[in-house]
Amino acid sequence: MKKPKIFIACDTTNLTKIKNIIKQSQSDKFKIGYKFGLEFMNSNKGRNFVSKLKNKIIFVDLKLNDTVNTMMSAVKALKDLKINYLTVHISSGLAALKAVKKVAGSTKIVGVTTLTSLNNKDLKLIGYNKSVKSLVAHQASLAKQSGLDALVCSPYEVNAVRKIFKKEIITPGVQIGKRNYDQKRSMEAKKVKSDWLVIGRAITRGNIKRNIQKLFQELK
Repeated sequence: MKKPKIFIACDTTNLTKIKNIIKQSQSDKFKIGYKFGLEFMNSNKGRNFVSKLKNKIIFVDLKLNDTVNTMMSAVKALKDLKINYLTVHISSGLAALKAVKKVAGSTKIVGVTTLTSLNNKDLKLIGYNKSVKSLVAHQASLAKQSGLDALVCSPYEVNAVRKIFKKEIITPGVQIGKRNYDQKRSMEAKKVKSDWLVIGRAITRGNIKRNIQKLFQELK
């Protein structure tokens, strides 16, 4: 069986907890990467920790969304970290996406579609007329045009996105068992058919080794 690929979301600023997550999650049953978001990367010691992390797949989830020049400058400023994956918002526009991809070097640029914490009602409040599914399909088309390396979408859009975007698909909002946290478009891991599953609290809360084993049993 091909090893499932998971990014473990390290959503804390506590270095001791981060080190424990990495130590306790080592497994030969999975290909594992570690996702560091705004909380950790903006913390006092976060950037320094990531800069010294060796022989790990590093996914920095900053969801860059700004002007073309600012986004290009931000990507260049991160190059010393030797990041494997870096997120940008597709809503930043085609020109920004193309520019970021051009200066990214070996870092894979990941387009973020519509957050898994939003649903159709939320989109309407923001001012979008499209449904989540239609909007994500449109965003996938922009990611393809931009030459992005990967795409983030919820479990519910994976099949639709695959028809448009042929590279890696990364999916947050993944549960172990039926427990859900704050995602509106979440799904049990065994039902998700993307390239990478992003899992945070379902692994990092409680006994990490036991949670990893539980995930493996679910995916068998």
